[in-house]
Amino acid sequence: MKKLLIAAAVLVSLQAKAQQENLNNSIDPVAVDTLPPVDGYVVKSDFENRKVVPYANIRQTDIAFSKRVWREMDLREKMNQAFASPKSSLINILLEAIQEGKLRAYDPTPTKDDPNGDSFKTRLAPDQVMARFGGDSILVEEFNENNEVIGSSYQQRDFDATQVVKFRIKEDWIFDKQRSVFEARIVGIAPLITPQIPGATDMPIIPGDAAAPAAGNTGADPFDPFAVPAQNTQETTTNDAPPADAALPPVTSDAFVPQIDATPAFWVYFPEARHVLVNKEVMNRHNDATGLSYDDIFIKRMFSSYIVKQSNPEDLRIKDYLSDDMDRLFESERIKKTLMDYEQDLWSY
Repeated sequence: MKKLLIAAAVLVSLQAKAQQENLNNSIDPVAVDTLPPVDGYVVKSDFENRKVVPYANIRQTDIAFSKRVWREMDLREKMNQAFASPKSSLINILLEAIQEGKLRAYDPTPTKDDPNGDSFKTRLAPDQVMARFGGDSILVEEFNENNEVIGSSYQQRDFDATQVVKFRIKEDWIFDKQRSVFEARIVGIAPLITPQIPGATDMPIIPGDAAAPAAGNTGADPFDPFAVPAQNTQETTTNDAPPADAALPPVTSDAFVPQIDATPAFWVYFPEARHVLVNKEVMNRHNDATGLSYDDIFIKRMFSSYIVKQSNPEDLRIKDYLSDDMDRLFESERIKKTLMDYEQDLWSY
């Protein structure tokens, strides 16, 4: 009987000790110099110790089919909203790793040897990366009570992660005949930014229209080529000129509307980024205990995207030979279906 009581007491003490590792139930006053309490009942330490699961090795002679695909991921879609979570946004994770030296960024500028700018040839310094987002340092002057400059210092601008709403992904679809596996392997990831050009989207230009009157007569900005000219209330007396208050011609489909495409801010090599993403948790809308990292999300392809280009001899994007947005979407789905059909056609049932 005494042995049973001793065993029960030991079991209760072990359970209490195990609970104290997760939750501190002590009612004693906390000293000032102690560590802060645990935020929750369980310490999520498994993400810090995770390691990347390596890919299976592929030999060049075992590749029976290969196709390179570029796709874009829009964070405004419901399935991709976790990538823009303020608690763990993807762009903040990449920028933080670049500034700490854990990840290298590459210049996306096209060159003669690299027309697409995504061959990971030219590295970017961390300050060059932040300058592309408007987050570079600015000179701030210090004034005294007499409004005199007494000194100056450089301060870092705050970066707004909400300005990045799209990511471009470059990946290879490979069929390994040795393992009989058709899989996609991501090569690089790039956040997309839209250059801010003042007045570029204010007013479309209609071909054949005469130049706008002088700014002194209409009130328009002479340095803004897209400024809307004000209507003149004075009528002309000539017979060959139309009234000044005549309505402007309607904007037709032939009107030139300036469109600024989103361009990559930098490229990161995905095999390098995996060692950073594997330790970053992805926020889930429905369950906080999923235990998925960003590396799991990309490897398991738990994101929504659409194809914007596939490898071709002319090196054309979908938008280069299709102008309608709906036709581009259909072409993206056609390319996706072609890749899936290749895998299905390999087998006979």
